[in-house]
Amino acid sequence: MTATELSTTKLAAEKLFQRKRLIGFSIPAMIALYLVYIFFAFDLPGLAQRASLGNAVTLASDSWSHKVHVTRDNLSGEITYSVEGERKGMYPDNMRPDWVSGDEVLTIDLGGDHTVRYLPDSRTEIEIPGFPMLEVQAEGRSLTSNLPEDVPDWISASERRIGITTPEGRITLTGARTEVFNYFPGWELFWFTLDSPYHGQGVGTILFGERLDPTRSNIAGAVSDWWNNAMWRHKDVAWAIGETILMAFLGTMGAAIIALPLAFLAAKRFSPIMLIRAATRRLFDFVRGVDALIWTVVLARAFGPGPLTGALAILITDTGTFGKIFSEALENVDQKQIEGVTSTGAKPLQRYRFGVIPQVVPVLLAQILYFLESNTRSATIIGAITGGGIGLMLTQAIQTQKDWEEVAYYIVLIVVMVMFMDWFSGWLRGKLIGRKD
Repeated sequence: MTATELSTTKLAAEKLFQRKRLIGFSIPAMIALYLVYIFFAFDLPGLAQRASLGNAVTLASDSWSHKVHVTRDNLSGEITYSVEGERKGMYPDNMRPDWVSGDEVLTIDLGGDHTVRYLPDSRTEIEIPGFPMLEVQAEGRSLTSNLPEDVPDWISASERRIGITTPEGRITLTGARTEVFNYFPGWELFWFTLDSPYHGQGVGTILFGERLDPTRSNIAGAVSDWWNNAMWRHKDVAWAIGETILMAFLGTMGAAIIALPLAFLAAKRFSPIMLIRAATRRLFDFVRGVDALIWTVVLARAFGPGPLTGALAILITDTGTFGKIFSEALENVDQKQIEGVTSTGAKPLQRYRFGVIPQVVPVLLAQILYFLESNTRSATIIGAITGGGIGLMLTQAIQTQKDWEEVAYYIVLIVVMVMFMDWFSGWLRGKLIGRKD
């Protein structure tokens, strides 16, 4: 090697070393710069200030517990008892919780020495350990109380409303009514409402005991009362689950049926005309480039809300995705099988039917079944927009901001539904393709 070549090689090595050194320094600097950008763009200091762990704990506890309302109308003096404050969960006449006692003076024992008394003339007494007895008088739309000027954090007070939150329950007082919320674990009235003769009865009594309703057998009556439970709406939930699965099924299968013939137009091997091939591919890009949620909003304006709108949104989006996948599968088929079918004198459609389709069927079925399982999740969100399926019921339960145990119930059902569809698609894939995951 000459001196010139040696010098050139040395110079190239030095440049390469400097370039690697620059890259080694620039990557950590870029990462640090990006982290700084995230810190300010997402307003992390403000997020920490706005965070409320107390609300998060309340939300989590509401998902596995229920509350019983004891409400007094301060104008009429009427007392009502209900689960979650709903008419469907109201206690029948001459029935009340066992932790409520008295007639003229109603005593509510919240436990832990927390006691609330409803006195005549819209007066209320509240005993809380470690705090002076609180006396409140409702007068018209305003409240008069003996609260000190500096109240603790667990009490919010104004002239028209007083709210008290304790570990044993909550008390809300306004001029119109006084309400006590007592919390208990479990999903109350999940099986039977209070007006059902089967409420509070054991499984043994229902299966083997005497008739609780003279007009029907225990098993038939229990199933009917559970299915038509007005509080938890099991019949409506089952119908909504069916709508969600139907949206996913119609959208996925409809997209596959439409995409398969179009995929032949997009595959170079089967569509020699470049203009047709390019137009078909751009069509696939367009319909799959717009998310299904956007198509849902557009179609809802055109056809109105409903499960069919959600199915059409899935169909449009998946047509583009399937078209791309199917056309790529068609590009990779074995030409020898097609030539073998052709040698028998088969016509073009017969060549496609017996020489092409059998080769791509495993890929097509695998993708269709995968998207069917995936679209089951998507149909939940789409249903919340179009007004159908379990997604709508979940959205309604969240918007009420009071029945978080129903939210938890719907989320559990959605997870179970997705797990079932995952198992079913895997089982069906194994049966049709000849192998299991």
